[in-house]
Amino acid sequence: MRQLASILLLAFVVGSVSAFYSPSDGVVELTPSNFDREVLKDDAIWVVEFYAPWCGHCQSLVPEYKKLAKALKGVVKVGSVNADADSTLSGQFGVRGFPTIKIFGANKKSPTDYNGQRTAKAIAEAALAEVKKKVQGVLGGGGGSSSGGSGSSSGDDVIELTEDNFDKLVLNSDDIWLVEFFAPWCGHCKNLAPEWAKAAKELKGKVKLGALDATAHQSKAAEYNVRGYPTIKFFPAGSKRASDAQEYDGGRTASDIVSWASDKHVANVPAPELIEIYNESTFETACEGKPLCVVSVLPHILDCDAKCRNKFLDTLRTLGEKFKQKQWGWAWAEGGQQLALEESLEVGGFGYPAMAVVNFKKMKFSVLKGSFSKDGINEFLRDISYGRGHTAPVRGAKKPAIVSVDPWDGKDGQLPTEEDIDLSDIDLDKDEL
Repeated sequence: MRQLASILLLAFVVGSVSAFYSPSDGVVELTPSNFDREVLKDDAIWVVEFYAPWCGHCQSLVPEYKKLAKALKGVVKVGSVNADADSTLSGQFGVRGFPTIKIFGANKKSPTDYNGQRTAKAIAEAALAEVKKKVQGVLGGGGGSSSGGSGSSSGDDVIELTEDNFDKLVLNSDDIWLVEFFAPWCGHCKNLAPEWAKAAKELKGKVKLGALDATAHQSKAAEYNVRGYPTIKFFPAGSKRASDAQEYDGGRTASDIVSWASDKHVANVPAPELIEIYNESTFETACEGKPLCVVSVLPHILDCDAKCRNKFLDTLRTLGEKFKQKQWGWAWAEGGQQLALEESLEVGGFGYPAMAVVNFKKMKFSVLKGSFSKDGINEFLRDISYGRGHTAPVRGAKKPAIVSVDPWDGKDGQLPTEEDIDLSDIDLDKDEL
């Protein structure tokens, strides 16, 4: 008799615990017999909880899940699967622990795992993000920007990333990227949002900043092992793979982000080409569109042989590498070949080598007064970069005329050969001798 009473008591306890949700809660009870009809063949977005009655975390979720169902009524459907009663569905969808929450969006065959906070608000935001994604897909895309978590202050400089465009925009591009993986409910993400937007604006043209809602695109977040929010990943320049992603380890202010990203940008910027000016085209290539153009006039090849000239050129290339982040143009010409250029910049008259840094947009220039050496030029260019130093207007307030000459062949100069004169062919009178 006692044994029968124990069995009945156990059945009552199990039955009461397993009845997590009633029809009045708005949570649809899903089973293998109705799942396809209710969820997979339905156009609605579904949030589905896989639970076990004995699971303590599942029991703790019940009040929040009921609140979720009421909040999303008429917008997103909410269901539950008692995986302890029948493991068919949990096995089909790879459920390995309880509770597991999956969002069945546009692609019902590939639901996304919800890994955020277990509150009605957080789950609702993830579900609504899936609704937005579905609507955008029907309308042919949507939105070019996203804030780093708050959705309010990004402007057009922060690029919204999704599972559909991530690989194309980030991995298949040659650009440098910083990508923030955020959650809409995350307070730190919301605090980062205005800083992220400001940094994106300052870094425009150098480093691209993107943001991906990890709660709406959980498979992409999982691919990059995102375990907390916000998580920021760095993707280097050039074609890349997911394994090339690196952790961002800088600060979270706009200035910190800009400084960190700028260092990465400089490391990937190629050294500027040192171009010889021997016609109008080379002059334009070297200086057109550059904020400043560093113009050197080197001694004639007969006064400074190939070894001597290459030493000067090596010095200029070394300094070009050092100042490459300035994106200046670098050019040189042989002394005496481009006289109009020398006259407009007031160089050459006191000897070679000589150097001037010119801003052709403002038609102003500054001349190197110190030694034409690595240290002397470095000090001169450092002052220029800080806005120091004397400037003068370019003569004539226009670009000088460039004449076409033969480019240097990289060899030592050769004196012109003198033609021998045969005096026997000349008939001279003795008086003329």
